[in-house]
Amino acid sequence: MTPDQGITLKSGFTTGTAAAAATKGALLLLLKDQAPDHVFVRFLTGEKIRIQMHTCARVSAQSARCSVIKDAGDDPDVTHKAEIGALVTYPVNSASESVVITGGKGVGRVTKPGLGIPVGEPSITEGPRKMIVQSVEEVMQQYGIRGAVITELFVPQGEILAQKTLNARLGIVGGISILGTTGVVRPMSHEAYIATIDAALSVARAAGLEQVILATGRRSERYSQTRWNKLSEEAFVQIGDYFQMSLAKVAEKGLKKASLTVFFGKAVKMAQGVPHTHAAKTRLSLQKLSEWAFESTGSKRLAGRIAAANTARHALDYILPEFSEVIAQVGNRIVTSARRFAGAGVQIQSVIYNFEGNVIFDSEKTG
Repeated sequence: MTPDQGITLKSGFTTGTAAAAATKGALLLLLKDQAPDHVFVRFLTGEKIRIQMHTCARVSAQSARCSVIKDAGDDPDVTHKAEIGALVTYPVNSASESVVITGGKGVGRVTKPGLGIPVGEPSITEGPRKMIVQSVEEVMQQYGIRGAVITELFVPQGEILAQKTLNARLGIVGGISILGTTGVVRPMSHEAYIATIDAALSVARAAGLEQVILATGRRSERYSQTRWNKLSEEAFVQIGDYFQMSLAKVAEKGLKKASLTVFFGKAVKMAQGVPHTHAAKTRLSLQKLSEWAFESTGSKRLAGRIAAANTARHALDYILPEFSEVIAQVGNRIVTSARRFAGAGVQIQSVIYNFEGNVIFDSEKTG
């Protein structure tokens, strides 16, 4: 929902979209023997975007490279205006897949577990991989060709840009990550995001709803829409990192119940009562989770493993399935923190998802 305040913010595209565009441009150059001025790339939402090529050149009879300049719109981050490129080789006879995606200069490589990408692999997430494959397949269908394609992504300034991120602490070395869930960057400045949450809660109240489902992002919202499939769409509100502010506004609007639906990483922060859960605002304290684990289980081994874990996702691998009481401690602490922010007039429920979208805690289903 866009707040009705006359604010128009420019959308942008992710590093993953940039990589898909560069890949498509290089493949078209190989097939047409002419460098394209621009390409159209389809987001995973189905929308299309026109992206200008920054550089494009043939490297050999079977290889070409193109690059684009990432535009994050009015939601700039460290990769805004970064050059993202792809070296494409076609045809390839020995490839195991029809589209092989690798990382070159400036693309980070995963060295620690817990990130959802195998150790040793380039830090390229699922969304960008889907968009790259989709872009290659569109070209192949258009030209009626077959065969395998290899695309090696590169970011010339990637190692420098990575120093401004949390990559090193997470065990991603050598460059930035190629990221994106849908491919599009929706601008959300602090003012715009807060206004959006406020407006969404106002609409929920105006629709006569007493319960709202507060999700931190699109994925948790999607899982929640399946879980509460009889609730109207007005009940679902994305709150991002605004934990305290959102609950205060729930109370302000006179809503009776707030169900917080989160993945485990955000859950640990909320359980600590952190008002704003963005990584740049507060460091995820696995040490605190380790202390809670020892309180719940008495296991020094578990506590030590959690304290040494790379991410909350990594820690969760140690906790489940044997130590569900640790998850319950986190979930119940979320309720306590949320009550402090919302006041006594709002009923609080906490639901925690694992990273596959399965519910691993529901405060209303515990003894």
